[in-house]
Amino acid sequence: MPISESDPPKDFDAPTALPRTEDQAKRWQEENRSWWEAHPMRYDWHTVVGHSQFSPAFFAEIDRRFFSSAAEYLPPLITPFDRLIDFEALASKDVLEVGVGNGSHAQLLARHAKTFTGIDLTDYAVSSTGARLGGSGLKANVLRMDAERMTFPDATFDFVWSWGVIHHSSDTRRALREIRRVLKPGGTATVMVYYRSWWHYYVVGGLILGLVRGNLFSSGALHKNNQSFTDGALARFYSAGSWRAMAGDLLEVRETLVLGPKSDLVPLPAGRLKNSVLRAIPSGVARFLTRRCGMGTFLVSTMAKPLTPP
Repeated sequence: MPISESDPPKDFDAPTALPRTEDQAKRWQEENRSWWEAHPMRYDWHTVVGHSQFSPAFFAEIDRRFFSSAAEYLPPLITPFDRLIDFEALASKDVLEVGVGNGSHAQLLARHAKTFTGIDLTDYAVSSTGARLGGSGLKANVLRMDAERMTFPDATFDFVWSWGVIHHSSDTRRALREIRRVLKPGGTATVMVYYRSWWHYYVVGGLILGLVRGNLFSSGALHKNNQSFTDGALARFYSAGSWRAMAGDLLEVRETLVLGPKSDLVPLPAGRLKNSVLRAIPSGVARFLTRRCGMGTFLVSTMAKPLTPP
């Protein structure tokens, strides 16, 4: 996860805090939108992409960075993310992606789906993904829309995909409620949010960063430190239990899986030393540490809308 360039809202005071008033929710969401307009997810935190924006080479370089990192923790059988997405089954499904970014997942989904719709809170993401899919000749509907207030009719989609998005939203539970509403009965959703891992959240974000900053024993330092070195205006971190407690009455949580990039295992600044250490760690060992030992930073949840109302 990148270093944040802005402080989170001062009243965002806990790792899974939800807004207490409607005014607070609106303010958080506007800060969220503004942050992502200014810092679109291009994976260029340390090295610029180096190609004309929205050109084929621009998208190819973004995909190279994203999918090469993903292959370390989720090696594909054929297509990136095919261990989580049944691409063949999408041929008969209406698919929604919540948070399209620069369209890496959108292009994969649109290529296989019966219909594809993508939404994002920012104008940048809609322009970028629209240009990408249009240039690839793929039919898709890409819209600027708040995931907490979708304008789609009830029961519109068979499958919803959201990767690293709704934990940044003003009210993650409200976004989940909307996902449930727009899913058809029996439809499924796969959602990734940040995981409150013992390693990355408590040891790196708490102990190590607390020692570096000299605020180890300060009130609220654990939460503040973790917010300071992640992306977005705010970011929630869930344990598997807290996620199930929040989502379980809205959707049937069928499976949770902890994943994470190899780079999050090594608490060193980006550079030659860190790259050397990362090269020395086999990807299989990294997957064992992130998955089995709970050191990953991603919590991936597969959920379903019941066929009949509860």
